[in-house]
Amino acid sequence: MITCPPQNIAIIKIMRIFLAPMEGVVDQHMRYMLTHVGGIDMCVTEFIRVNNHELTDKVFYKYCPELDPQLTADAPTLTPTKIQLLGSDPELLAVNAERAANLGAPGIDLNFGCPAKTVNKNRGGACLLNETQTLFDIVKAVRNAVPKHIPVSAKIRLGYEERNSYLENTQAIQEAGADELCVHARSKTDGYKPPAYWECIGEINAIANIPVIANGDIWSVEDFIRCKAVSGSSDFMLGRGILSQPDLALKIKAHESGQTYQPLQWCDMVEKLLEFFLLSCETYPKKHMGNRLKQWLFYLSRHYTEAQTLFQVIKSSRDVEFLKNALQVPHT
Repeated sequence: MITCPPQNIAIIKIMRIFLAPMEGVVDQHMRYMLTHVGGIDMCVTEFIRVNNHELTDKVFYKYCPELDPQLTADAPTLTPTKIQLLGSDPELLAVNAERAANLGAPGIDLNFGCPAKTVNKNRGGACLLNETQTLFDIVKAVRNAVPKHIPVSAKIRLGYEERNSYLENTQAIQEAGADELCVHARSKTDGYKPPAYWECIGEINAIANIPVIANGDIWSVEDFIRCKAVSGSSDFMLGRGILSQPDLALKIKAHESGQTYQPLQWCDMVEKLLEFFLLSCETYPKKHMGNRLKQWLFYLSRHYTEAQTLFQVIKSSRDVEFLKNALQVPHT
């Protein structure tokens, strides 16, 4: 006999925080640093382009070294990392999703949100928001190709030129079998200009029967509180906000649990910056030495005034020893 739970028993949803797959920013080293700070439940790789052929294992390992059994001891990320694919050919995306799953990917994410002109020009990312049937076909093909225990998710914006296709696209994506949906609360045309239209995510949640991850303009605990109230989501994705405050996920979770939390101080951040720089030295050639460090300082300067001072000291240098020494001197 099938019984229903008593109606007075509430279903408690456990909040998850995702690290955004920011192309050109959130590589394996950044994932390592931010997951070691804590509070992140799931990572997603930078998008992997799928054009006209099946990708090799080498490509997947490049974007997600966490999958490579020979490299897992090298700066392992503490949380599962989904593989994100970008393209427009359902069959080819399905073949590559299956390959990623066979390599051990804990999930497959489909990029329907990238606003970059080059990507959209080549029929990838946000331009597909104008092709609801294509979204359905891609998600369905990938879901059919990937083992049932591996979740398939999609990331969308509210529309391409206008914020007008999100409900239709949501319906198509969930009917195609997606396990969850991440929504950046802007259109392609909006880019990253504030505000984020969290109320549109609320409309999506009203029709969705899968988890909806809210993304966009969560820079602080106060932003999170407002986003949660307006969007109705239980899961959230952090991008630029957590790059500027690496412990933002911890702050949010401390708030939700009613616990006291001592934020990261600049002295703590300098130690992490040095570790990050040493990790990135192994990956990037001399002509790009320090670029990732400077990039992170740009984001950190929004929250730490000392980051701007340090950036001015090192901005013109590519010398490893100079950069290492600069990271061991207080900058106030």
